[in-house]
Amino acid sequence: MGIRIVVADDQELVRGAFAMILDAEPDMEVVAEASDGAEAIAAVDEHAPDVLVLDIRMPGMDGIEATRRLHGKPVRVLMLTTFGQDDHVYDALRAGASGFLLKDVRRAELVQAVRVVAAGESLLAPAITTRLIETAVRGQGAPAGSWAGLDRLTPRERETLQLLGRGLANTEIAAAMVVSEHTVKTHVSSVLAKLGLRDRAQAVVAAYESGLVVAGRSSPSGE
Repeated sequence: MGIRIVVADDQELVRGAFAMILDAEPDMEVVAEASDGAEAIAAVDEHAPDVLVLDIRMPGMDGIEATRRLHGKPVRVLMLTTFGQDDHVYDALRAGASGFLLKDVRRAELVQAVRVVAAGESLLAPAITTRLIETAVRGQGAPAGSWAGLDRLTPRERETLQLLGRGLANTEIAAAMVVSEHTVKTHVSSVLAKLGLRDRAQAVVAAYESGLVVAGRSSPSGE
């Protein structure tokens, strides 16, 4: 079964071009197009796609609000943005976006990005996510404190979340915790499940907003 996709962008030419590129792939099917966030939500409800390619800025309901309203639905969101350092990237990550692409992305990169997100991975490397969040935390004063479900984590899972928040890969986490990579994968899966997170990018957000990692420090808070 191929990857089912909805493409949402208020610019018809952009939306049509992206849809044409993706629909031409043998393992992909564009099941609907949308011109704003409300239409995107309706398309997701009607067609149950695997991936929603969604413009971050649209008139009416924008991509961030649409992503928030899709929380809990089994669709992964790939955000489109005009600028590499878009001010709203942090908000989109918090809302549940799994990755970002510039609108001038090359054809092969667009196709690969959809495949990565559809496979359940984050398109942003944790280290890049960390830098984006650090910038946003400093500029916006993002809240730190309680995070729903944090008290359900075991001490090892909390440590895993701290290290995720610092942008470490599984091999680096395994070395820091002196455990196997398989054990790290188990801890990561458990953290995501207990906190209701879609991927590692959202885990980085959770680490900062829970106060486990503090902007400007190279190590988790409390060390």
